[in-house]
Amino acid sequence: MHEPVSHQPAMHLPAMQQPKTEGGIALSPERASTGIRRALGHIERNFTDAIYLEELAVLAGLSVCRFVTVFRTQVGLTPHRFICHRRIGYAKRLLRDGVPMALAASEAGFFDQSHFSRHFKNICGITPGRYLRECDLAPKRRPEPGACLQSAA
Repeated sequence: MHEPVSHQPAMHLPAMQQPKTEGGIALSPERASTGIRRALGHIERNFTDAIYLEELAVLAGLSVCRFVTVFRTQVGLTPHRFICHRRIGYAKRLLRDGVPMALAASEAGFFDQSHFSRHFKNICGITPGRYLRECDLAPKRRPEPGACLQSAA
């Protein structure tokens, strides 16, 4: 059995080697070779599903090991990290649109909310809940019954 990319351990790059990102997505794919662009297109169309390194390598016309090396060199992130960034960018958009966190995690391709929260904090530096609070999108707590009642005196 082949393991999906999403199960591969993430490789951490020092901050100065991190590519410039917009919405959590690396901006360097335009310099990528034709094969890597084909793999990027496949990722873009299927990032919410399990994506296997073997299928990406076939699309790029490379062995799996060579694919990972070339992808990281040309894109600036490993395939797994790139997919995580893409998923987090999508999940952030869902959260801003008011989608509940557990549903946003599932829709973005994460196995569960814990898996989502771990990757979110790793990529964004804050938890999803804090992100919502800082965007002023967190669900408001309902006041206690009777707390809003004012006396007629």
